[in-house]
Amino acid sequence: MPRFHWTDETDATGDLAAAYADWFAANPGRPRVPDVLKCFSFRPDFFRDVDAMSQRVHFSEGHLSRRLKEMIATYVSALNGCPY
Repeated sequence: MPRFHWTDETDATGDLAAAYADWFAANPGRPRVPDVLKCFSFRPDFFRDVDAMSQRVHFSEGHLSRRLKEMIATYVSALNGCPY
C-alpha cells in the first residue's frame, strides 16, 4: 500500500491520461503501469522523464546487455522480496 496518493490508470485525466496512454503504446501487452512509475503520477511531465531515463538506463544495450541487466534486477528483487 502506498504511503502517498497516486493516480491509477482508470482515474487519470488530462496530461496524465495522455502520459499513461503513451506508456501503454510503448509497452504493448502490459496490463497496467508499474506502481513504481505511478509514484510520479502527480507530475505527468516528470513521469515521462523518469520513464524515458529508465528506458535508456535499464532497457538499452550498453556495457551490460539488457539480458544481463534483467537477470541482475530479477535476482536483487528476489533477495529483497520485491515483486518488481
